Amino acid sequence: MNQQSDSEGLEVEETASENQTRKRRYNWSRMDLDELVDVYWQDIAPKRCRDGFDEDREAPTYDWLTEHGYSGIAYALREHHDLTPNQFFVDVVGLEDAESEEWEWNVDHDATVNALDAYLTSIETRGGRAESTVETHRTRLAKWVRTYRELHGTDALLEPLSELDQQPREIERVLAVLDVFDEELSTDRSKLEYLHVARAWYAFVKRRKYAKYNPLSEAGEEFGWEASEPDPQALSASQVRRIYGEVDSPEAELLVVALAGWGLRPSEVAALHVDQVVLDAEDPHLSFGDGERKNGPGEVTLLYGVDVVADRIDSLSDRKNWNGYLFPSRSSSTGHVSVSTIRRRFKQLADTAEVVVDGDTPTPKMGRRFWYSAYQEAVGEVLEGLEGVAEDQGSSSTEVVLRNYLSREQERKARRKRMYEKLDKALGF
Repeated sequence: MNQQSDSEGLEVEETASENQTRKRRYNWSRMDLDELVDVYWQDIAPKRCRDGFDEDREAPTYDWLTEHGYSGIAYALREHHDLTPNQFFVDVVGLEDAESEEWEWNVDHDATVNALDAYLTSIETRGGRAESTVETHRTRLAKWVRTYRELHGTDALLEPLSELDQQPREIERVLAVLDVFDEELSTDRSKLEYLHVARAWYAFVKRRKYAKYNPLSEAGEEFGWEASEPDPQALSASQVRRIYGEVDSPEAELLVVALAGWGLRPSEVAALHVDQVVLDAEDPHLSFGDGERKNGPGEVTLLYGVDVVADRIDSLSDRKNWNGYLFPSRSSSTGHVSVSTIRRRFKQLADTAEVVVDGDTPTPKMGRRFWYSAYQEAVGEVLEGLEGVAEDQGSSSTEVVLRNYLSREQERKARRKRMYEKLDKALGF
């Protein structure tokens, strides 16, 4: 195969779930922005995660893109979209600005802000850490504080550290933050990186006598995280079907459909609101506004389960003083159930169905990963179906046929048809 310039294409190796290696070619210059966004989430983001970055927040630098063979995207953005890579990742994809010279913690507690800044200054000046390392610590600490605030309603992280009698309760609070990371982050390596940074900050404030204890000092003993962990597994269609077969309420049915049929994050399932559900459009979908989703505003097409969410809305509409959440909770300050509740209910269904993965009860993220695995298979099957056309046209690439001989609408219909068949196999009766 002839090597092409950045403007024409690029070969990128990716590891398949079967541990086989295949090559994917991207014709950067012919892609629109939506297609480039898909490339980020489907190809670049998993590699960022394996390198220890927060793929949902940290924008890759040009050096990282070049090192990993993605310099072609920079060329295409500059020549065809009048964007720098950083502008694309921040303004279009919705990641954080890697080039910003100013940082705002968005924390109301001044003492906590001062302690965060003092820690970063210390590791840079006395610790001799590289600027990129300092920025990574800053990003991870910001996620830690934000998650703590979402769970506990405060960002005054230093206050409970001043009294030893608050230590047992504070340990439970920080473990709850790690529970969220355990659910939302893709690999043990990512989870450990966040734990190490947060624990280092708590150790710093204890050394500086801002705190009397480090609530994370022994937190690593609570989780079985290993840095060498392989990529998380996805549930199979038959396992999803068994779990789905145990649903005993419209709420439980929606939970499984939202995870495995729509590919939502557990946190997104917990906070689903009727205002996000658009059923009267040509393509029923969920609409996520700015700040509602990690990868920025967007839509999630409902290829399956429209009747499930419609029935759930009809049922809840009959309730007096319904707040609009599809998983409402009167006892929660947010008005909806917590991520831990979604996790517990999914595990209960899996336990009842006697579904086991590597000796353990599967978690909601394995349902979400089923969706992505099924989607990748659907795309691959569409390409395989074009092999005969490619041969007749004298083309060595089915992707060329896909781009040149099928309209965008034809490609979309073929992909959705395959995906629907896979979802129906797992969720249909």
